[in-house]
Amino acid sequence: MLRQPAFGQRLRKMRLAQGLSQTALAGDGMSTGYLSRLESGARQPTDRAVAHLAARLGVQPADFEEPAGGSLANALTLAASTGADDAMDTLRDALAAEAHESPVLRWQTLWQLARHRRLQGDHAAERAYLDDLVALGDEVDLPALRVRGLNRLARCLRTLGEISAALDAAVTAHRLAREHSLGVEDRAGVLLALVSVEAEAGRLPDARAHADELTALVEGRTDTLWAEAVWTAASVRTRQGDHQGAQAHLEQALDRFPSSEDLVLWLRLRLSAGRLYLLKTPADPEAAERCAAAAGQALSFVGTDGLRQQLTALKADIAFRTERYDEARVLLADLEAQPLRMSYVDQVRLDVLRHQLRVMAGDMTGVDGLRTLAEQAQADAMIDLAAEIWRILAKTLSALQHGSTSSAAPAATLGGQAAST
Repeated sequence: MLRQPAFGQRLRKMRLAQGLSQTALAGDGMSTGYLSRLESGARQPTDRAVAHLAARLGVQPADFEEPAGGSLANALTLAASTGADDAMDTLRDALAAEAHESPVLRWQTLWQLARHRRLQGDHAAERAYLDDLVALGDEVDLPALRVRGLNRLARCLRTLGEISAALDAAVTAHRLAREHSLGVEDRAGVLLALVSVEAEAGRLPDARAHADELTALVEGRTDTLWAEAVWTAASVRTRQGDHQGAQAHLEQALDRFPSSEDLVLWLRLRLSAGRLYLLKTPADPEAAERCAAAAGQALSFVGTDGLRQQLTALKADIAFRTERYDEARVLLADLEAQPLRMSYVDQVRLDVLRHQLRVMAGDMTGVDGLRTLAEQAQADAMIDLAAEIWRILAKTLSALQHGSTSSAAPAATLGGQAAST
């Protein structure tokens, strides 16, 4: 049943959302005075009045009913304060029922829903919300909101392996941030996304230049933004083969960034450091094991499926590097039995390792599998990833030619990633 004053409030929001005056909405079938009293809550609406107004607004009478969870503003406040799944479900339902709400409020709602999906590792659903978010940002035409939406979309697309589209979004966000002289937080956030996508696309000189711009921008800080910037700079150096420079950057972040600032980022830094220790020449699996152990302890407090899977993948890499092949196979089988909450690149890493293990066991289909992965990465414009897989394939073939597959082991881990989602 429609009750006042909720009915009047929703009616007024719907009218204003369509840019209608009271006179235009009332038309010939209702006086503006009566409509004014409905909107103020002074009169209870009749079925005839509701039907007339619904027809004029192009909605259904049921659309005047307040969502079960309350207004969109109330649902947003609840979701932002708790982040619980049921609060997010209420927020999603309120958004569907309150399309007449202000664009800025709807933008904030889409941001929260996309963030929730990202934390759950459901990047396909996150991308759907972000597409709507970016379109709404263009409608609102506030530079900061446009940049933040594009930045988040670029990161999501990169995670999904859509590198060309991610690069377009990141470049546009970077241009807008510079044109409108946005603050350090927005400019640094854009650079974080841009560097990671440029590196993935094989544009390493551009990525290095923007990484240097990023670290200069956050110099003197020791917060989350600084840690992500240093991590990103380390990742670019890893891709360029400068493992010593990458280690210096990453260990700086490990030493100076406290877990109390952001335990999830603290954990992810250790996962990244673990990968880097495996890429060094010579590799340092013991240091990688220490990073994995520290990350495992933190997972008991901030564990998500995605982070647990990244740790399992790191452990599989370590097992392969230390010739514990059966253990590596068990860890990969454990991941294969789960819905993966990992980035496209991390999933490719797992496939590379599976094919190398097949070669180690004498199954030469692993060679064809590596070749297929490299060709697919190349077709997807992931040039850096493709080059790394080709190198692994070349080492594997060289080892086979010399009658041994053990020398292929040091190539098991793909190049490090820049800070992503």
